[in-house]
Amino acid sequence: MDESTTVYGYDAYKITYTTTDEEGEPVEASGLMTVPTGMPEAVTEQIGFSIVSDDHGTIFADREAPTFKAEHTNTEVDTPIIFSALAGFVTLQPDYIGFGDSSEHYHPYLLKKSLANATVDFIKAAKKFAEDNGIRLNGQLFVTGYSEGGYAAMAALQKIEKEGELHVTMAAPMAGPYAMSGMAIKVLEAPQIGVPSFMANVGYAYALASNKEVDIVINAPYASQLENLLGGDYNRTQIDGELTHKTTGESGLFRQDFVNSFFQGAITGQPDWFLGALLQNDVYRWKATTPIRLVQCMGDDVVPFAMSQIAEGNMTEMGTSDISIVPVEIAITKNPNTPLRLGHGECGAAAYKVAAGLFAKERNANIGY
Repeated sequence: MDESTTVYGYDAYKITYTTTDEEGEPVEASGLMTVPTGMPEAVTEQIGFSIVSDDHGTIFADREAPTFKAEHTNTEVDTPIIFSALAGFVTLQPDYIGFGDSSEHYHPYLLKKSLANATVDFIKAAKKFAEDNGIRLNGQLFVTGYSEGGYAAMAALQKIEKEGELHVTMAAPMAGPYAMSGMAIKVLEAPQIGVPSFMANVGYAYALASNKEVDIVINAPYASQLENLLGGDYNRTQIDGELTHKTTGESGLFRQDFVNSFFQGAITGQPDWFLGALLQNDVYRWKATTPIRLVQCMGDDVVPFAMSQIAEGNMTEMGTSDISIVPVEIAITKNPNTPLRLGHGECGAAAYKVAAGLFAKERNANIGY
């Protein structure tokens, strides 16, 4: 995809569907489906579209959800531009539980069951919508997502392979914290937290999902403020401004006794409730049959590049035969020795272009468009 790439228009649809939350209860959710327009008739009438399921990265404000942006602000959405307008894929973006039509529900941040449910149930709902509305599909399904979305994509792929109802052509999770337990250890042993909103969201969501009080995890006064801060009115910058960057202690984000219990469990091999929940939500210890490309920037300053290395090593050891890491800086420069390093925030757009290129190459080789 370069300056000579054909740019297509696209139609956007909001699809409502039912999924299941972390507690096993049904939730009415929503997602955005974009369908390229202006495609050759051979694709629309004969071959059919390939699908990309994209799980979006961490958001906090309701106005940042894919369907809200498309419906209320009429702004261009990055993923449909890359996958639908430039590469000609039908693109699916679930809002996730906690956003869009389910905004009254807390967002199960980095909890694999409900993120996977929201993604897989949306794919099924979108395929049904396509069938009912004469949108021809060709059976190819690609799965991706960035940051939280990379984690969600891996969780969704694991669910898909376990259920056997859908088939994924290729997955390209991007910059996901696949080893939640390892990420927590790294964060909680550091004196400062780079992005406190992320970790406050983890503590909040994991406490609610585990039927624990938030104030046994988060220090005052922050514990009592989180329901409001994470309620959908504020974005990440605003939330970070209300939180401390100090990890523990009287003025830290996390209670010292909570952190002590966490590390005691890690040392003794008898996890406390939080470490136990994190271990249950790791998504890198399983055997996959789908080809997986772990797309990530080597300079990632939020989710360490080691997350992809850990996932690749463990999944290979467990029998995954087709998994590899795609360093974004090398992919875009074509130089294995490039000094370029991109941080987590600036990596996103480049990573999406790399993933789109991988999917387009696979589609062209097997479908012919």
